[in-house]
Amino acid sequence: MIDVAIVGAGPYGLSVASHVRSLDGLTNVAFGRPMEFWDRRMPRGMRLRSPWAGSHLADPAGALTLDAYARACGSAVPRPIPLETFVDYGRWFQRHAVPDLDTRTVTRIEKRDGVFHLEIEGKDGVEARAVVVAVGVGPFAHRPDQFRELSRQTVSHASEHASLDGFAGRSVLVVGAGQSALETAALLAEAGARVEVLCRGGAVRFLVRSSVLHRLGPFSRLLYSPAEVGPAVLSLLAAAPSLFRRLPGPLRETWCARCIRPAGAAWLVDRLRTVTLTTGVSVVTAVEKGRRVTVLLNDGTERVVDHVMLCTGYRVDVERYDFLAPEIREAVVRVQGKPCLSAGFESSVPGLYFAGASSAWTFGPLMHFVAGARFAAERICRDLRRRLAS
Repeated sequence: MIDVAIVGAGPYGLSVASHVRSLDGLTNVAFGRPMEFWDRRMPRGMRLRSPWAGSHLADPAGALTLDAYARACGSAVPRPIPLETFVDYGRWFQRHAVPDLDTRTVTRIEKRDGVFHLEIEGKDGVEARAVVVAVGVGPFAHRPDQFRELSRQTVSHASEHASLDGFAGRSVLVVGAGQSALETAALLAEAGARVEVLCRGGAVRFLVRSSVLHRLGPFSRLLYSPAEVGPAVLSLLAAAPSLFRRLPGPLRETWCARCIRPAGAAWLVDRLRTVTLTTGVSVVTAVEKGRRVTVLLNDGTERVVDHVMLCTGYRVDVERYDFLAPEIREAVVRVQGKPCLSAGFESSVPGLYFAGASSAWTFGPLMHFVAGARFAAERICRDLRRRLAS
């Protein structure tokens, strides 16, 4: 039996694993293919919206930063950071921080007599006293009801594509107005597609840095955290997950939504010149006819296109973690599918921890970004030390 099993090898899983390895006397194993979601379920050509300071993975010594990676590679990393570069950085981090990563998939987790039993592909099994779930947002891709019955050939979620080259010459309707939607639209247009973006809001927002608020020297740090998650002042609250956790639930939801409301990076503006941006509309119905889709909008107009690309985000729901046994999922106390966690990221199931986006309801918007990995890893390790030492 081992002490800790970490499930997932993205930025959060690798960061947690690197910290757990530093705990003397605790045996541990981390499972997953390094940076798999970023590599296989995000289109090539994308760039990170998060700033440099908010894009480092977290090892205990703080030595395996993007700066260290750039020095090791002997070349500067472009900004904004290309997806391919970030994936390579994550794998470089894994080779140094978690060299014994088990790249097999955990297919099922049960708990019997206070011990977690993990089934691994290949029919092997592992027993663990504690489990950290850090598998990312992959299971949570949101497909609105209007599109639920349509085939994947005509309607797909942006997370289903590692490349958009196959859309050249086709008409594509992009649903959404956040970074994913706007950058996907730009990439589609650059691949040769005819693209229109549908946005429910009255305008498409771009995150243009304030020429005043960001140039006040030390005073700017009183308004924005280094990760810059959220607008002025709220950014500081987002960077304080322990404080955020103490807020009343409704206030947490309101401020979290304010910090991560749909918007695109300013560097996308020029790349969207050939893309039609339609605001103030929503989809009423969508009907598949042959190899095309007819979409009726709430303003009474229709669109007939070759494909609909859903950039409708992710909705955390523990029920979608199908590798967790039903009795475990049922025992996790949740709010609208999201787990309620302790100050140490532990769920209501003793010994079961959640990191990453699944912890955002408790700890706030920082957990939706790589920038939250250090806080999560440190708090989880502190709690594991307390729990497993007793």
